[in-house]
Amino acid sequence: MEDVRKLLECLRDPLNELKNKKTKMSKFKGGDANINRNGRPVGSLNASTKQMKQAFAMLVENNLGNMEQWLIDIAAEDPAKAMDVIIKLSERFVPALARTELTAKDGDDIFKSLKFGFGPALDSPERIQELDENV
Repeated sequence: MEDVRKLLECLRDPLNELKNKKTKMSKFKGGDANINRNGRPVGSLNASTKQMKQAFAMLVENNLGNMEQWLIDIAAEDPAKAMDVIIKLSERFVPALARTELTAKDGDDIFKSLKFGFGPALDSPERIQELDENV
């Protein structure tokens, strides 16, 4: 229970900081060496987002035992719902794979002319004869 209180405090602090922070923009002065002309790097997190992710990760880490029991309880009533919960949680921690489509040089489907020769169909006369001979 103490961990939950710590988590809630961690979540409240960044939100209160943002509410209480007075944003004061300074005027741009040309030639100032302290200005970051490249901006924030792509994919980098701001401080609040980073704190929220850390708090959520701490919540999950500190409740792994409980989460296992909760999933067992959910699965007892509805296995599909338990699987849905697992998938939703995994989306937070496992990056999604991008879909890749394979095409030929001209943009056509590369598998359109691909054929597999596994022999005659199971219900064809040749296959039935072959099965009768092997029995």
